[in-house]
Amino acid sequence: MAHPQSRPASPGASFRSGRRPKGLLIAAMALAMGLAAAAFAVQQGIAHRPMRDVLDMPVPAGEFNKRSPASSVARQGDRLVAVGPRGLIVLSTDGGSHWAQMSSPVQSDLVSVRFSDASTVWAVGHDAVALRSTDGGANWQRVLDGRSLLKLLRGHYPAQGGPEGADKTREEVERWASQSATPDVLPTPFLDVSFADANDGFLVGAFGLVLHTVDGGKTWVPWIEHTDNPRRLHLYAVGGHGAQRYIAGEQGLLLRLDAARSHFALVKTPYEGTFFGVDVRPGRVLAYGLSGNAYVSNDEGAQWRKLATGTDASLVAAVPASGEGLLLVSDAGHVLSVSPDGSRAVPLQIPYTSEVLGAATTASGQLVLALVNGLRVLDITPAR
Repeated sequence: MAHPQSRPASPGASFRSGRRPKGLLIAAMALAMGLAAAAFAVQQGIAHRPMRDVLDMPVPAGEFNKRSPASSVARQGDRLVAVGPRGLIVLSTDGGSHWAQMSSPVQSDLVSVRFSDASTVWAVGHDAVALRSTDGGANWQRVLDGRSLLKLLRGHYPAQGGPEGADKTREEVERWASQSATPDVLPTPFLDVSFADANDGFLVGAFGLVLHTVDGGKTWVPWIEHTDNPRRLHLYAVGGHGAQRYIAGEQGLLLRLDAARSHFALVKTPYEGTFFGVDVRPGRVLAYGLSGNAYVSNDEGAQWRKLATGTDASLVAAVPASGEGLLLVSDAGHVLSVSPDGSRAVPLQIPYTSEVLGAATTASGQLVLALVNGLRVLDITPAR
């Protein structure tokens, strides 16, 4: 593991070289948080605790340590919610001027946070944890974890019968379970969550994990075999606009929802590296990821062109800018203003902070960065 003071890896760094870790626990610890966050967890002792202990120990509300690592941040109106290692959940109701730590049901590392409507927030992460708040991030309930997910998967892929492709998936689930350090707990991390409306949503994660809900998360249906992902590549992001839904993953994997078939179909791209995110607007799809690579399509993936980003740092977030524009943010702290049609990217003058894991914009147009050493709100110099 890298020394905490060395340049840490970005989300998913353990898979960027194309080497897949042998142990599921190694993958779960390295995925999406970066080595600096993992080092922090080890220093605090959390990495050596039994997983059941992590799932059964809540985090009390209290004063927020402004140097605590944060992995993701999301906004709705003036409310900002950020998450991070050891079940960290923090809330700001004034656009990031003040933050307070909220109580969390678990001490698992949280990776991604998103609003699904004005008051509902989802946070997902390691140990197959999915948390939901229905009051804008103040109070949280556990919806899924490694225990309930394993029961769900075993029920959906029984020893005999089940959906088409169930035999292969059942074998994979049992293999994942056998590698867990804690019996009857599946540690496979969820890496992203996205809802098209209050009811219709998807969870995605490592080893091709996909779940679908049509009732706002009350029930979930495994969609592992509903994807053109036979190698079970890791799925880092899910997002969309209206009826268009996309999943982005490693080795250039990009999938588009075919609602009529209830299937995520492969979209061919000219890139073979990892995609960490996808941003979908009317008439434009932007997929971005490793080493500053970003590709734009204006015809739903039939043709692609490479966006000149001018950086070899990995792109980890895409957030709305003023008007119809977009900001691309790299793990090294570069911020690019992208035109609405995705034809050009202009670098903005942003002071260096530290390793960036996530980003959002405030209602007033400031940039909020989730960093390995806390949260920071910055003014943005408009592109000329």
